[in-house]
Amino acid sequence: MSDQRDPHQDLHSEQGALRGEHPGRASDPIVKVRDVAWAEFEKPNLKRAELFARSFGFTVSLRTADELLLRGTDPGSPCVVIRRGPRSRFVGSAFRAADDKDVLRLAEATGRKVTKLPESLGGISVDLTDPSGFGVRVVSGTHELPELPGQKPLEFNFGHAVTRVNAGQRAAKEPVKVQRIGHVVLQSTRFRGALDWYLEHLGMIVSDFQYFPEQRERGPVMAFMRCERGSTPTDHHTVAMNLGPTNKYMHSAYQVSDLDSLAAGGQYLLEQGYQRSWGIGRHIDGSQIFDYWRDPDGFLVEHFSDGDLFDCTLEPGWGVFAVSNLSQWGPPPSKDFLGVKPGRESLRELRAMVSGLREGNEFDRHSLRGLLKAAAS
Repeated sequence: MSDQRDPHQDLHSEQGALRGEHPGRASDPIVKVRDVAWAEFEKPNLKRAELFARSFGFTVSLRTADELLLRGTDPGSPCVVIRRGPRSRFVGSAFRAADDKDVLRLAEATGRKVTKLPESLGGISVDLTDPSGFGVRVVSGTHELPELPGQKPLEFNFGHAVTRVNAGQRAAKEPVKVQRIGHVVLQSTRFRGALDWYLEHLGMIVSDFQYFPEQRERGPVMAFMRCERGSTPTDHHTVAMNLGPTNKYMHSAYQVSDLDSLAAGGQYLLEQGYQRSWGIGRHIDGSQIFDYWRDPDGFLVEHFSDGDLFDCTLEPGWGVFAVSNLSQWGPPPSKDFLGVKPGRESLRELRAMVSGLREGNEFDRHSLRGLLKAAAS
């Protein structure tokens, strides 16, 4: 017999869904997006944003008085769009449709108009808002930026498998080169409705669910969603979403070539005076090697490498939402990463938690109890 070992084995407390639990996919989605295209922000100081972006590993593809487009080395559209605004805020995410027909189909199904994107991006878009209030653009026909020279991975001697002889190993002391955007992570006060919205409108499928400790019967509170491209493997998650007391951007993640480039790039960021939020480590769900940074506007951004790729056949795994399940190895999650670092942000979250309990949204007293247990892990 062939070995059909479940790839989720040993990573979760449970092997898969129980009878009657969420299937992790829609039966008849409107469209199936191909990938995330970019994350979009507004910031008042584009010069400061550009300085950090270059140190983080982006290449500037366009800079005007009111717009900053950042790209990786992979061909395609920019992976970050920043426009000048009165305050720093996350605007939303853009996703790449298979073709113009899918954009038109989605527009018709939602009663929205198809619009032309600015000439700096090219192509067309249908602009939607998810149940949490985040902007969602589904685009096609955008300008195709050419591939740029990438970072050549180092040559490794793995144990007794020798490939490097009479040569030292020296990672360059320079910014890492971002290759592409990988995923966006969001928090929602209406998790279940938002989850179903992404599955039904964008055709995403769930790779992993998480539930609060001792509350599995109440359903999942986090979902890692990937694009459905049939037999073509895709990132473990393109959008991840968790239930929380506020609707907010958590982080966006950008792929780099390997551990050495990630670590050397992190050292460069430290020497430039930027703040590491958490890392270096390796996640459980998705398996990525990660390194999190806080940009000058307070947004959390991640370098990652060596993430899992799943095709459409893999069913969702189920596990416990807990701080102890965030990584296989690495330092413990920092207070900054968890959002409990003393300061205005943690006070704002505490106030939102209290007011959220009064508003009757999905984050209720049972959720609060579960979240506290998760944090205590």
